[in-house]
Amino acid sequence: MRNNAAVVYNICLIIGDFLALIVAFVGAYILRVTLSQAPISANVPAHTYIYILITLLPFWIFVFALLGLYNARYYEQRFSELGRILIGSFIGILFAISAAYIANVNIFPARLVTVYGFGLAAFLVFAFRTIARAIRRELFAFGLGINNVLLVGDTRTTDTLIESLARTDITGYRVLGVVGGVKHPLQHGGNFIKSYASFESAVRSLKSQQLHTIIQTELYPTTEDNDEILTYAQQHHIAYRFVPGNSELFFGNIEVDLFHSVPIIAVHQTALVGWGQVVKRMFDVLASALFLLLASPVMLLIALLVKLADSGPVLFRQERLSRFDTKVHIFKFRTNKMAYNGLHPEEAFAKMGRPELIKEYRANGDMLENDPRISAVGRFLRRSSLDELPQLFNVFRGDISLVGPRALVPFELEQYAQKSLILSVKSGLTGLAQISGVRDLSFEERRKLDLYYVQNWSFWNDLVIIFRTVSVVLFHKGTRS
Repeated sequence: MRNNAAVVYNICLIIGDFLALIVAFVGAYILRVTLSQAPISANVPAHTYIYILITLLPFWIFVFALLGLYNARYYEQRFSELGRILIGSFIGILFAISAAYIANVNIFPARLVTVYGFGLAAFLVFAFRTIARAIRRELFAFGLGINNVLLVGDTRTTDTLIESLARTDITGYRVLGVVGGVKHPLQHGGNFIKSYASFESAVRSLKSQQLHTIIQTELYPTTEDNDEILTYAQQHHIAYRFVPGNSELFFGNIEVDLFHSVPIIAVHQTALVGWGQVVKRMFDVLASALFLLLASPVMLLIALLVKLADSGPVLFRQERLSRFDTKVHIFKFRTNKMAYNGLHPEEAFAKMGRPELIKEYRANGDMLENDPRISAVGRFLRRSSLDELPQLFNVFRGDISLVGPRALVPFELEQYAQKSLILSVKSGLTGLAQISGVRDLSFEERRKLDLYYVQNWSFWNDLVIIFRTVSVVLFHKGTRS
C-alpha cells in the first residue's frame, strides 16, 4: 500500500526552507542596518525589503528543487545535501541581485546584507533540515511514517539489508519478512524475522499489515516468478526495488541508486514522485483557480443555453477512476438529450431502438459521427470541448489533475491490461491523447499515450501539453478520448 510519509516530509521541507530563508534575510537586515552604525548605500525600508524578498523566494525554492533537495536520494546524505544547499543559496543570491539590477530597484540597503543573507540562509536551511531529520526519527520511534519492507531472496545482500535496516527508529524501515525459507538470526522486535517459503505465502500472511516496499535481492530463473512479484507490486501500488544481478529489462521509470550502502535499481511506476507531486498539485490549484475566474462568464452562458435548449440538469456527473483506483465524480456540461442522460451507450442505443449502433460506436474508438444521443447544443459543446470546463472544479479540489491520463469509467479501463500503471498518477483534464488527433486513434493507442505520459512525466511536458491543448481547442482539431 502507498505510504504518504515521504510526500508529507517533502512538504514540510519546502515550508521550512521558505521560513528559514525569510528568517535569514530578516537577520541579515538587522545585523547590517539595525545594529550596525556604518552608513548604508540605499535607504530601503524594512517592509519594502521583506516584501520584495518574499516575492523572489519561490524562485529560490525552485532552484532547491532542481538541485534535488526534495529528493530522498540527496536529503538522506548529509554531505551531498549541504553542498546543494550552498550551491542553491549562491544561485538564489545571484538571482536576487540580478532581479534588482534588471528592475532598476534597490533591494539590499548595503552590500554586506547579501553576504550575511547568503551565510545565514545556508546555515539556517541546513540547521532546519537537521532538526526536521531529528523530529522525523523521533516519529519513527513512535511507529509513525514507518516503511514496511518485504525482502525476496536469500543471499548475502539480504543479510546486509537486514543489518542496515535493523534500527527502524533511525532508518524508518521495518523488515516484515524474508522470502527464501531460511531463518535469519537477527532479531526484530524481540522475534526472529519471519521467513516464507514462497512469495505467495508471504503476501497472504502479511495481508493484514500495510506493505510499502518489496526488495528483490535475487532474480528467479523463470520469468513468470519474477513477473508475479513485479505485477503484485504494481497492482497494489507498492514500491518495488531489485538488486542488479542480470541484464533483464524492466518496464517503468528506472533509476540506479544506493539503498543503505547496497546498489539497487528502483523501478518506479511513474517519474511523478517526490517534490514533483507537490509542485504539480500547487500548479493545479493556482492554474485551475485562474482558469475558473477567466471562464466563469462563459460557463454561466453555457449553463443558460443548456437549460433553455433541453430542460433538465445543467451538469452531468459521472463516476471515473483516478490515481490508486480512487473513484471520483467528474462534472461536465450535459451534452446528451435528457432521455439518454446517465445511460451507458449500450443502454441508450437499445432504448432508442438502434442497438446495431453500439458495434459501430465501439469499433470507432467509442466515437460516433452524428451520435443521436447528443443534443444540438451538446454537439457544439463537444466539438469545441467547452463541455469539459466544469472539470476545472474537479482539478481545484484534487479529484483529477490538469494534465494526466484520461479519466475513464471503471468498465472501460477494466479492459486494459496495464491499468494499474496508468492509475499510478491522477487522471487529467487533458493529456497526450487529447493533443495527438485522438479522433484518429484507437482505444489501445490512446492508452499507450497515457502510459507513456505516466512513465515519462516532467513538469515541462505538462506545460507543453497545456499550451498545445489550448491550440487544439482554438483550431478545432478535436479533443475527445
